[in-house]
Amino acid sequence: MAASSNAEQTHLQDMEEGDAGMEERDGDSDEGEEEGMGVDVSEDEEDNSSEDEKENEAEIQRLEEQLSINAFDYNCHVDLIKLLKQEGELVRLRKAREKMSELFPLTEEIWLDWLKDEIRLTEEEPNREKVYELFETAVNDYICPEIWLEFAQYSIGGMGSPGGMDKVRSIFERAVTAVGLHMTKGQTVWEAYREFENAILSTVQPPPGRIPTREEQELLKTQIELCLKFVLHCFVDMEATYAEYEEWSEHGVAETVIHQYKKALEQLAKYKSYEDALVTEPPKLAEYQSYIDFELKEGDPARIQITFERTLAENCLVPDMWGKYTTYLDRQLKIKDMVLSSHERAVRNCPWTMGLWRSYLLALERHGADHQTVSDVFEKALNAGFIQATDYVEIWQSYLDYLRRRVDFSKESSKELEELRGAFSRSLDYMKQDVEERFGESGDSSCIIMQIWARIEALHCKNIQKARELWDSIMTKGNAKYANMWLEYYNLERSYGDPVHCRKALHRAVQCTSDYPEHVSEVLLTFERVEGSLEDWDVAVQKTETRLNRINAQRAKAAEKEANVARQEEERADQRRRTKAEKKGQKKVPKGTRAGEKRKAEQDDHHKEWNNEPGTKRHRGNGDQTAEEHMETETGLFGKKAPPGSKRPPPGYKGAAAAAQKQSSNDDDKPELRNDNSSVFISNLAYTLEEPEAKLRTLFETCGPIEQVRPVFASKGAFKGYGYVQFESTVSVAEALKLDRREVEGRPMFVSPCVDKNKNPDFKVFKYNNSMEKQKIFISGLPFSCTKEQLEEICKGHGTIKDIRLVTYRSGKPKGLAYVEFADEAQASHAVLKMDGMCVEDNKISVAISNPPRRNTMDNAGSSRLAVDVPRQVFGSRGRGRTQLSLLPRSLHRQSGPGGKAENGAAAAENAAGETKPLSNSDFAKMLLSK
Repeated sequence: MAASSNAEQTHLQDMEEGDAGMEERDGDSDEGEEEGMGVDVSEDEEDNSSEDEKENEAEIQRLEEQLSINAFDYNCHVDLIKLLKQEGELVRLRKAREKMSELFPLTEEIWLDWLKDEIRLTEEEPNREKVYELFETAVNDYICPEIWLEFAQYSIGGMGSPGGMDKVRSIFERAVTAVGLHMTKGQTVWEAYREFENAILSTVQPPPGRIPTREEQELLKTQIELCLKFVLHCFVDMEATYAEYEEWSEHGVAETVIHQYKKALEQLAKYKSYEDALVTEPPKLAEYQSYIDFELKEGDPARIQITFERTLAENCLVPDMWGKYTTYLDRQLKIKDMVLSSHERAVRNCPWTMGLWRSYLLALERHGADHQTVSDVFEKALNAGFIQATDYVEIWQSYLDYLRRRVDFSKESSKELEELRGAFSRSLDYMKQDVEERFGESGDSSCIIMQIWARIEALHCKNIQKARELWDSIMTKGNAKYANMWLEYYNLERSYGDPVHCRKALHRAVQCTSDYPEHVSEVLLTFERVEGSLEDWDVAVQKTETRLNRINAQRAKAAEKEANVARQEEERADQRRRTKAEKKGQKKVPKGTRAGEKRKAEQDDHHKEWNNEPGTKRHRGNGDQTAEEHMETETGLFGKKAPPGSKRPPPGYKGAAAAAQKQSSNDDDKPELRNDNSSVFISNLAYTLEEPEAKLRTLFETCGPIEQVRPVFASKGAFKGYGYVQFESTVSVAEALKLDRREVEGRPMFVSPCVDKNKNPDFKVFKYNNSMEKQKIFISGLPFSCTKEQLEEICKGHGTIKDIRLVTYRSGKPKGLAYVEFADEAQASHAVLKMDGMCVEDNKISVAISNPPRRNTMDNAGSSRLAVDVPRQVFGSRGRGRTQLSLLPRSLHRQSGPGGKAENGAAAAENAAGETKPLSNSDFAKMLLSK
């Protein structure tokens, strides 16, 4: 009673405050008219208000048109309801809510908002039955304690009607049955129930000293029993309720009650850890899953059900959870109303999941639903919008199985049989027209539906001619080249046909099969051994030999072609090796370096190498900057056979002398130990990075103690954009790898493990997946300003996000592409349906399941070498010419041989690397003048 009166007083106060606000606004308007400037302000406000109303009305019309095109746009429904409520369009608001409720289960917030609006309206127009019906719909969508509590409190206001008290008590009993076992929110319903009973008891309680009547004794007994229920079922504030029960008990607490109370306390201790885990922020799917597993082991059906309902209230878009719940109800409880209601809610929450619709059809048939209901559910499934062509094949198979089980095949003809045949024919048309137009494929490449139809006609209807017609259609759809299809047809003829058609099928199989002709040939010969005459045997042998000889010739030709390709590939590889060796031989030793000094320097460097091991070249995976492109003269992780400049910081940068002195001291005083396990390779840094050693040390010092940092420099002192960081402990490597792709001065820094490629030639840092990733979506068309946090905000409403990757250029600039990985493929599919075509900052994005293209141009996965090697071309200093023609006169051509001389007296200028310097304008002038 108290709760009801409080609610009614709150509604009245809201209405009174609204009236007062209207009066205050009217008063302000009058005062504004009396004042000189008040009129202008009022007109401006009215103009702004009318403009806002026009904008809102235009937006409302746009949303309504969008829903007329796609009624399953959930977010569009929500936006429309918000705008209509803001504009106060009560009639249109009610229709919008009703339309959304027909398609989707509404959330707890939407239902409470709707119910409170309807309660306010019925205060002026008493129509409580309509509100009761709305409450009944609301409590069926989700098991929500707040909705049940609102339902019970609203029913208290109708106690004045005949049977009102019994109705209130009935609603409270249903509420505590549905949500009373809710560990955290069930207490509120129990408390409201007790307050209601206490209020009833206080009205009939006799004054002190008078003996209570029989009716009063019954009410007191009811209150005590209710308190006992509260003790045994509500775990929150259990001790206080038990103490109150002890006060009411005239003869003390029974032993059974004490035993049950102690048992409840033990249960509370078990549940505490699971309830504490649910206090965290959502999503909490993993915590709920652990809770469900615990309840399934305990085996209490009521607690299992309430735990599932709590899980689904917060994870209503997770198809796997709905599947587990409905499977439990189908196999364990088997209560018709509960099972069918749960299946209906499952498909309304996740209509894109074919498995839920299939389970729903089976449940309807299992519980004896009428044929019209099953057919209506199947039609809804066809319009649900599955994301794969094979989903439509499977849902059609489930419905056809249901229709087949309805047919009495003992009758030659029946209404059910004709309906089954009509459904088979309709399914084939549906696959050809609707599915192929949408997906570009039928989804039933093996014609499973036609095979089942043919077998039913042959087995049950004894109509082998119809079965043969169906198999002819199957073979004309591109299945004639497969041996297994012919053998399936042969088995059908063997079981229900005659030897003539069996032989005919096998002869056609020998001529048409291209994958396993030997197998069908063997089957044909075996058949003729059992069934055929000598003439039949000779014909079979001749056909099989002719066919196999032709097949063997084709295979030999294909093998020869492959061998030629392999030989050409090997020849090209040899040519590349010879060309590379010739280029190395053409390089000259720099002037001023004698052979003896060079050997001595190499020996000294060899003794300084870490662990006296030969050097290795390191590189990242596909698409990343490689160390091999820059380290042809280096050895080891921090190798000592690099040019002198590569061991020193570039001249001119801050601290160069100190760093050089420190590194020289390290080189001379103590040997540096190489440890790949505690090192990482850093690349893709900017060449203009100032003080790279200090910068890298600052970036990685949070990962753990650093042994040393070595950026790599070119011979002229320029930073090459990569280097190494060695830690004191291998534990720090895992933390360092987490910094991969971190932006450093506008470029993503690449961090990868340090692995000796000589010892691990097959090691790949990156392994790109080239198959469909059903749990990951690919987004294109994003604005370049979109950040990872903004994209996460957009996607988190469609499921649990595991990873987000924005695709960028090597410079770090965004490409407008992204990959978002969800917890499972159902969530990714739901995101595709909801996000495809969405506008993000005026950019219309495209969303699809991630399906990376196969890297056919690569030899092996992870290899950057082209499968078909093309001889490298050497271009001039200005790159590739447009025509690729040499416009220089032959008399001015320079010889490329090592001993060639420049013609016309021009001296050949050579650099330290032995490369010929390009001629200047003065050189050309001298050559022309010498003529």
